[in-house]
Amino acid sequence: MCGIFGYIGSNHRAGDIVLEGIKTLEYRGYDSWGIAQVIEKQSNTKIIAMKKAVGKIAATTDTTLPDATLAIGHTRWATHGGVTEANAHPHCDCSGTIALIHNGIIENYEEIKQTLTGHTFVSETDSEVAIHAIEEKMHTISLEEAVRSVFLESRGCNAFIVISTIERKIVAVKRGSPLVVGFGTGEQFIASDAPALLPHTQTVYYLEDNEMAILTDLKIRFLDATTGKEKPITPITLTWSPSDAQKNGFSTFMEKEIEQQPMVIRTIADRPTHELQPLISSIKNASSVVFTGCGSAYYACQEAPYIFSQVAGMHVDTVLASEAAYRMPLFTDKTLTIAFSQSGETMDLIEAIKEIKTHKSTIGALVNVMGSTLYRLSDLSLVTLAGPEIAVATTKDMAAKLSHIIRFAYYLSENDTQGTKILRDSAEAIDELLHNTKTREIIRRVARTLAKTTTVFVLGRGPMYPIALETALKIKEVSYVHAEAIPTGELKHGPIALIEKNTPCILLMPNDGLYGANLAGAMEMKARGATIIAVTDTPHPVMDIVIPILTAGIGSIFPVLTVGQILALEAASYKKLDPDKPKNLAKSVTVK
Repeated sequence: MCGIFGYIGSNHRAGDIVLEGIKTLEYRGYDSWGIAQVIEKQSNTKIIAMKKAVGKIAATTDTTLPDATLAIGHTRWATHGGVTEANAHPHCDCSGTIALIHNGIIENYEEIKQTLTGHTFVSETDSEVAIHAIEEKMHTISLEEAVRSVFLESRGCNAFIVISTIERKIVAVKRGSPLVVGFGTGEQFIASDAPALLPHTQTVYYLEDNEMAILTDLKIRFLDATTGKEKPITPITLTWSPSDAQKNGFSTFMEKEIEQQPMVIRTIADRPTHELQPLISSIKNASSVVFTGCGSAYYACQEAPYIFSQVAGMHVDTVLASEAAYRMPLFTDKTLTIAFSQSGETMDLIEAIKEIKTHKSTIGALVNVMGSTLYRLSDLSLVTLAGPEIAVATTKDMAAKLSHIIRFAYYLSENDTQGTKILRDSAEAIDELLHNTKTREIIRRVARTLAKTTTVFVLGRGPMYPIALETALKIKEVSYVHAEAIPTGELKHGPIALIEKNTPCILLMPNDGLYGANLAGAMEMKARGATIIAVTDTPHPVMDIVIPILTAGIGSIFPVLTVGQILALEAASYKKLDPDKPKNLAKSVTVK
């Protein structure tokens, strides 16, 4: 969980290119940052110049960097050792001739460290052990062979990127932790995520596990790290635009990505059925179907049993990816497992899918990043079409996953036209919400109340329960207010003991077949002094505050979802927090 960017080429502002690259990737790690450059002195000698700082790049005023044509940079999400300048990457060897940045955890770093004598360690990190081990091996072998050797000795999921004053190249290798290279003309790039490459190139290649990339000015070579032999690869072309990774006038990426949801939903409504057909056919023919994911992606999965049962009369199951290992008998050669992910690199999910594959289950994937690890692991991969999502807390990709669930279910019920109509109506409902100044002001006032409280409850029944889970998560993620989601019917089975005077309770209750039951829950809480905040199209006197929405049948999940996202965003804004980069979180969770 870190941001990585590297450049080699003819541009003498390599440091500035790398700096902008890691700024773009700061959502992947922002405890500290650093850049290493190979500098040529007047005496024709070369040195590695380092610049490191604690905290976010945006908070640093001095970012002047010397001229160089080779540089690597890193934003850190701390694992081994606290947030200090010494622990920030890059790390250098004792002689200052090689530098390394690292993503992942070297599980056996203490064992490796015990084999190293005569080295000075200046950090608490596992990463620094790797650079000294490489230094030791370079007494007898080349840079790339030394990197390969240390990588093979290291246990765990790791990505190493190394530069040297001795050989003009970037040496990269990975297992588990993501790396993507970008092909330029007379210059080459490497990053931990593709959006950082978009200003420079759209021709990329995602490294496979145990694969090395050797970047020089004019070309990139690829090797099998296990054997050391060169191997052919096939680059892919990204369809994203460079502007997709920019704020484009919005104050935050989260705001921009919330605003993009109607466009994303309409895009999926218009998606040709032949693109959906392979996965839909597999759902139809499988003996059992299991959806899996982590975090928000799992909450999207939890919507599938409700929608599939109501629309298509089908039973599907869900498993939290981090718990899948304890339910392996569920997966057989007759099971279709559909994995949901934004990044396609989430470690808990990737490890679960690898184990599930050993049980011969067919793997489907709904993932936002073409070429990602999950995309490559799956038998049937479908890109969500959400476009680059930069804010750590997902919004538009969540909407994209839910849109696909609706398309799948209605297609299976032989009523795809109705499914696409529901999606278009849903997009209209979100548009109305986003641009209704009165409604936005109500949400803003509610958000300020939530920002001042310690606990809020979010309640929903049926298809609204997963949306309640996601709303509570959004509030926790970006405003740091404790929020708990409760199925409304479970109130009297324990949670009502926590309701007292002025407790804010958000009820997700469009006027559907469950409205009356939700209303009964609202009355029970009101009788105990709760403040009832209803997201609904049908006001009632029991409600203290009404956030009005347009309904769209089962597609009402979309405007309700959007209300929760805006509540979280507005609460964070009121508390002067950065919703794009919540504390302790990173966009792609690539460590266990």
